[in-house]
Amino acid sequence: MDKRVAVTGLGVVSCLGNDVASFWAGLKNGTCGIDYITEFPTDGFKVKIAGKVRNFHPEDYGMSTPFIRKQAMFTIYGMASAWQAMRDSGLVSGENIAPEELGTIVGSGVGGFDMIIPEVLKFGENPTGEWVSPLFIPGMIADMASGQIAIKFNAQNSCLNIQTACATSSHSLGEAYRSIRHGYATAMIAGGTEFGAVPMGLAGFANCRALTLAPDPKHACLPFNKDRGGFVMADGSAVLILEEWEHAVKRGAHIYAEMVGYGSTCDAYHATAPRPDGSSQARCIKIALEQAGFNPEVDNVYINAHGTGTYYNDIAETKAIKLAMGEDAARKAHISSTKSMHAHMFGGTGAAEAVATVLALQEGIVPPTINLDNPDPECDLDYTPNEAVKADLSFGISNSFGFGGHNACIAFRRAER
Repeated sequence: MDKRVAVTGLGVVSCLGNDVASFWAGLKNGTCGIDYITEFPTDGFKVKIAGKVRNFHPEDYGMSTPFIRKQAMFTIYGMASAWQAMRDSGLVSGENIAPEELGTIVGSGVGGFDMIIPEVLKFGENPTGEWVSPLFIPGMIADMASGQIAIKFNAQNSCLNIQTACATSSHSLGEAYRSIRHGYATAMIAGGTEFGAVPMGLAGFANCRALTLAPDPKHACLPFNKDRGGFVMADGSAVLILEEWEHAVKRGAHIYAEMVGYGSTCDAYHATAPRPDGSSQARCIKIALEQAGFNPEVDNVYINAHGTGTYYNDIAETKAIKLAMGEDAARKAHISSTKSMHAHMFGGTGAAEAVATVLALQEGIVPPTINLDNPDPECDLDYTPNEAVKADLSFGISNSFGFGGHNACIAFRRAER
């Protein structure tokens, strides 16, 4: 018999703030966390803006100085979100959950960008490899965030890294959900993390024409806006604790929401562009809806759209929502792209948007799509322009569509015991 899955802990590091309360307050208030890059010189760069994490101190999240010195930033951000989420959940391995019942899936789209570049430069100067750091491999590999989090919290169940570009952390949550639903684990630390808004990352994404060249950081990320010009890169992470429902109830945990569905498909179309008719994305959404028992006559829906602010994605996603839900249900749904505020954290963004979806259901507030001052006529659904809306929400989904054609949709219901 399939088990129910509760969300019992949340953690976020983002350009809107380095905890859940700051992140959610920023979303509700329509705050834009995108700003000019000051962490490195951008003279001559095509792109000078990003969603950078600021005022972040790893020591505040239970990390020691020796640990910090050895890790890439994506691991440090992931650890900070996991530390928040585990404290929030109240789970302690060996006390109220057995170590072998607690697992970890925290993915990264890239891994240790900040470790790769300097070591490659060292190798270029000395091709014998003698100057390459012994910390290079265990620091930069993309599975290390998940591994280090498992070590920290003594999580001895499955420990995986999923790497599906922009869909990374939504797939991480979906696979964690399946692990609990089918009885392979009792709880999972799941999400994603990224430190990609670095010079090489910006150059690569800009040169493949994915990033906006807008000069004003507060009016740069424009999902579903006719004036959009591409997405804005960001750093950050988010982690959710998923837990078998009865286990959570028995120990008196706070349950934010119930995770009830997960769809995963592939466009099998193009390396970077989505399937234009939205059909494979729609199938992904429909799988999650059917698994969740979605009822368009009863459910009041919030959709956290992938909504990157790229022309082809915005239009394909609009088509996909209509195909998956039906025209009438799609037009009744409350939809927004929170990337308009926290930008695109790549491997971390799906989990951050899952946090937003869960809190929208809990509080009955739809966060806005800011800067939606010139809506694209082809994106004609209710994308919640500019200001948050109160609504009696009962059901939510979060879409993530990644380079390579990777599609993920995760579904939640408002917690009803």
